[in-house]
Amino acid sequence: MELAGEIDAWVFRWINLHLVHPALDDLMVFVTTFRLSSHIFLLAALFIIIRKGRSGVFVLVVGLLAVALADFTASGILKPLVHRIRPCFALEGCRLLIGQPHSYSFASSHAANSAAVASVIWIFFRRGVIVERFFAVLMTLYAFLVGYSRIYVGVHYPGDVLAGILIGAASAAVAYVVSAWIFKNLLQPRLLGRMGPEP
Repeated sequence: MELAGEIDAWVFRWINLHLVHPALDDLMVFVTTFRLSSHIFLLAALFIIIRKGRSGVFVLVVGLLAVALADFTASGILKPLVHRIRPCFALEGCRLLIGQPHSYSFASSHAANSAAVASVIWIFFRRGVIVERFFAVLMTLYAFLVGYSRIYVGVHYPGDVLAGILIGAASAAVAYVVSAWIFKNLLQPRLLGRMGPEP
């Protein structure tokens, strides 16, 4: 575990101190700050409704459940359990581009939440027409960019981000399976019952 922590810190320094450019600083701050980039998720939700119509509501519900599960796992369970200090507090010379978060570091809830959204979109759109597949790829790349930005701005180790991505993907899978089971076995029979038998 100690060796893994040293490798994690080394990769963090390599990204945070060397893979940087002044032109990227503002972009990374924008991507990593939810209040600045939240409209991206609103546009994604609008695209989902436009492309899927009424069934788009189901996609959004699955996405919200996935984000709730991912955020609870990362912030509600792992951070209080692991107690990992953020690199901006633990390492000297860290480039910190945003305000110092005072929560623990492992796992990254930003990475978990964005990965949860991207994974749900991938589940529903990966086999669609070209524009839908492009949308799924674009949101996947955006989720990775969010995770990378957390290292770039100095608030998470790469291991935190990787764990967050895995949590987000797993949360999306669980939310999809559970939601699909509930709809198929509980909601759909009731809806068909209200409609009555076909004439």
